[in-house]
Amino acid sequence: MKLIVGLGNPGDKYEKTRHNLGFSVLDRFLRDFKPASKTVWEEHRKFKSEIVKIEWQPKKGKLQEIILMKPTTFMNDSGFAVEIVSSFYKILPPDIFIVHDEIDLPLGKMKIRFGGGTAGHKGVTSVMEKLGTDKFWRMRFGINNVGKDQKLKHVDKFVLRGFERSEAGKVRELIKKGSKAIQEILEHGFETAMNKYNSK
Repeated sequence: MKLIVGLGNPGDKYEKTRHNLGFSVLDRFLRDFKPASKTVWEEHRKFKSEIVKIEWQPKKGKLQEIILMKPTTFMNDSGFAVEIVSSFYKILPPDIFIVHDEIDLPLGKMKIRFGGGTAGHKGVTSVMEKLGTDKFWRMRFGINNVGKDQKLKHVDKFVLRGFERSEAGKVRELIKKGSKAIQEILEHGFETAMNKYNSK
C-alpha cells in the first residue's frame, strides 16, 4: 500500500493559493484516474483528512492499493494527519510521497526526490517531525515568480496569495504534469519518473 499526500490548507479561503498546489495536483490526478462523477473526497475526522482509496493496476506488476490524502489540519500540522493514517494502515515512510509547493523552484518547474532537508517548508517539516525520519518521497512544485537575481520578500504572505492571471497557463501545465508524474511513478517507478519529469 502507498500513501500519496497533497499538502495545503483547508477551506475556501485558501483553495486557490500557491501553498495549496499539492491539493490541486492530487485533485487533478484523481480526476484523470476516475470519471468526474466518482471523484468525491470523503472527510474522515479520525484521520484529520479527506481521503480516497483507489487501486492501480500497472501494465506489468501487481495491483497496488493507494490512499490519496489531503490533511484537514492546517499546513503546519500536516504531519499529525500523516502519522495517524500511516500508522493505522501500517504504511512505511518509503511508501509515502508528499506532494507540495516549493518556494525554491521557479514557477512551472518540478522535482521528485527521496529524503533530504525541508528547505523551510513547514508542512514538510511537520511530516518529518511526526514520522521521525526524512526517508520519504517528495514531489516539489515551483511557485516562485521572481527572477534568479531577486530575493523573494515576505515568504509567509507570498505563499498564501493566489496566482496572477499571467501565471495561469504555467500553473495549469504544472498541475497537469504533476498528475502525469504520479501516474508514471505508479506505472514505472520513481527512477523513471525522475528522469522524465525532473526539471533541469
